[in-house]
Amino acid sequence: MKNVPFLSSRRLGLACVMAAVAAVLPLQASAQAYPAKPVKVLVGFTAGGAVDLIARSVGQAMQAGLGQPIVVENKPGAGTNIAMKALIDAPPDGYTLMLTANSIAANPALYKPAPFDPEKDVAPVALVGRVPVVIAANAASPYTSVDQLIQAAKGKPNTIAYGSPGNGATPHMAMEFFTRAAGVDLQHIPYKGGSQAITDAIGGQIPLVAVNALEVLPHVKSGKLRVIAVLSPNRSSIYPDVPTIAESGFPGFEASVWYGFIAPAATPKAVVERLHAEVEKALQNPEVRARLANAGGEVLPGTTEQFAALIRAERQRYEKLVREANIKPD
Repeated sequence: MKNVPFLSSRRLGLACVMAAVAAVLPLQASAQAYPAKPVKVLVGFTAGGAVDLIARSVGQAMQAGLGQPIVVENKPGAGTNIAMKALIDAPPDGYTLMLTANSIAANPALYKPAPFDPEKDVAPVALVGRVPVVIAANAASPYTSVDQLIQAAKGKPNTIAYGSPGNGATPHMAMEFFTRAAGVDLQHIPYKGGSQAITDAIGGQIPLVAVNALEVLPHVKSGKLRVIAVLSPNRSSIYPDVPTIAESGFPGFEASVWYGFIAPAATPKAVVERLHAEVEKALQNPEVRARLANAGGEVLPGTTEQFAALIRAERQRYEKLVREANIKPD
């Protein structure tokens, strides 16, 4: 039998190291060359809404630093699960992102079986900001403050109605957090989107509506609706005279709509870091900050780790709420 050549342990170890380096080098080169083509940002809502506005505003500001166009693609439906599936199925190369909102934390509890696992299927990139949920009342209704609403609700449990964009939508969940904190029962009327709920509140079919701050702004300006509460820690830039829930006797309360960029899991760390840096840079742009302020929001820069921690914490909070309130999605 012929002698079989063998490698010494030193040579074998060197060969393994060289093989590992050879495998990593293309990834490093790819990351260093990134981006070499346009970057797509998925949005799980229709064009013209708050998420779409923020995606386009921040994306436009990121283009100069990346040296490539940012293309926003709207994929509405299934509570943003359609857009999320498209993201998860995309190559993890940094060329497909998604601007997500609270649904990334809520949907694994709302939908059975869970459509995705945010800790395994996606890579957090950067938190962008938040827009408060507001409670708005018909201008002719007797409700002018949170305290007045709470006192009325305690006297008439489950008879005062409010509309929301739908079962399991962030404003609905925000109101569930609020009613539990306040110890009251309100009657929830789910709609297929916020616009019809707002229309019915204006028409007097329902006395209250819960939506994000931007959606009711034109109707508040026209005098048809009044905002009686802002469900966030800080006052809204577009409703500076309206007290927050914290100021109304519930310190520490928050139920905002928050937004952030995510990528498919296994996206190279160097690419995630590059994208994070560009988002942070965009959030310092005065025009971007002004657009978010005009939408009633505020910029929330932070680390990737802070964004991941927010998703985990919110997921636990939503899981508890969905279980206790038996919330089912539309």
